[in-house]
Amino acid sequence: MTSFAKRRAKMSDNPYIPHSKEEIQEMLTELGVNSLDELYKDVPSRLDSKLDIPEASDEFSLRRKLKHLSEMNASLEDYAVFRGAGAYKHLIPAAVNSIASRGEFLTAYTPYQAEVSQGTLQMLFEFQTMITELTGMDIANSSMYDGASATAEAALMAARITKKEDVLVASSLHPEYIEVLKTYCFGADLNVIPVKYSAVSGNLDIEDLKEKISDNTATLILGYPNFFGIVEHLDKIKELLPKKTLLTTVVNPVALGLLEAPGKLGADIVVGEGQPLGNPMNLGGPGLGLFATREKYIRKTPGRLIGQTKDLDGKTGYAMILQTREQHIRREKATSNICSNHSFNALLASIYMSLMGKNGIKEIAIRCLKKSHYLYEKLLKIEGISPVFDGPFFHEFVLRINKDKSVEEINEKLLEEKILGPLPLKRFFPNMEDCALFCTTEAVTNDDITFFAGKLEEIL
Repeated sequence: MTSFAKRRAKMSDNPYIPHSKEEIQEMLTELGVNSLDELYKDVPSRLDSKLDIPEASDEFSLRRKLKHLSEMNASLEDYAVFRGAGAYKHLIPAAVNSIASRGEFLTAYTPYQAEVSQGTLQMLFEFQTMITELTGMDIANSSMYDGASATAEAALMAARITKKEDVLVASSLHPEYIEVLKTYCFGADLNVIPVKYSAVSGNLDIEDLKEKISDNTATLILGYPNFFGIVEHLDKIKELLPKKTLLTTVVNPVALGLLEAPGKLGADIVVGEGQPLGNPMNLGGPGLGLFATREKYIRKTPGRLIGQTKDLDGKTGYAMILQTREQHIRREKATSNICSNHSFNALLASIYMSLMGKNGIKEIAIRCLKKSHYLYEKLLKIEGISPVFDGPFFHEFVLRINKDKSVEEINEKLLEEKILGPLPLKRFFPNMEDCALFCTTEAVTNDDITFFAGKLEEIL
């Protein structure tokens, strides 16, 4: 009997599980436990339940059951949202989902066969084009996983280009982005060096930046706007960097409808989270990573690029023109291990941007700016609330609540009124125990703002 047959014979009592009882016991012994129950003893009992498969049901009874279950969830459609911090509630035209649901776009995977994937390839080409226009850069790839991983990939790219190991990162960048950045850089033997922010303005601390710049600095990474909503002065910061040090800018794409494009202010790499572009908030995801850069760095860019060409008859066509990952080229020349991307989310963003147009995105940005400043002024009239920074902000801002109640307690009360309140900052910044990050978008009405301000004053 062959070894395979012997193995199958041992598994005859459990043919669809790849490990025999003997193998499982061997692994348990190596772990120092006697049984699977002992291995999972710390799992809460409510999670350690046996598989409960319901009896078959007709479709109408099942639909009623699922509707009942769905009504147990809270929908942001029913809430006034005053929280941002990387994921934002914007108004999304119904046409976005309607167009995105067409069969031409619902492909299963990467469009390797260009002859049968022209719809998807054209969409991604247009996505790249619109992102370059928005960011002011030369090229953009056809999206990445999310803003955090795109930021980390930018650091790796900067190190490849400059052949330097120090990555300066503004402490005012999204804290979760910084954690992902550290994880990527650890494996690549890069040094992540934080740069302080001004306690007065919320902008990058220029003096601290000057002290930490060295001959080994590959890139400086900062938000535009930063995590506190403060708008950085990219052109002035770029002037301080050595000639070969790259400036990496992490953007909110909606803010670029109003702010000067970072490519025009000296940025070498522009990344960000594309969720605000026509993608609803869904339990923290999915989103899509934006990645744009200068044309001279095209072969150092992670992910893939779509190009426009013509066939022998002169008809326009689209194809993947650059896929610099190890599945397609020699491993040592690969720029990343990105083997797929959130192309459906990029489709949503493409449809949204094409429907809004330049003027539409600018109008949305203006509304976000005006509503946030309107809220800011209203909240500062409440006793016990004070500003933290005096720098210019887009649609997020930090306030200090000088009261006995914690931000968490305040948010619990606000939830009862169907208000998703501000983000407590002490989780990320221990020195901001009594501070919160507020946000507004065009989806928040003036009545919502007035109601929120009134309820917050009552609670305090």
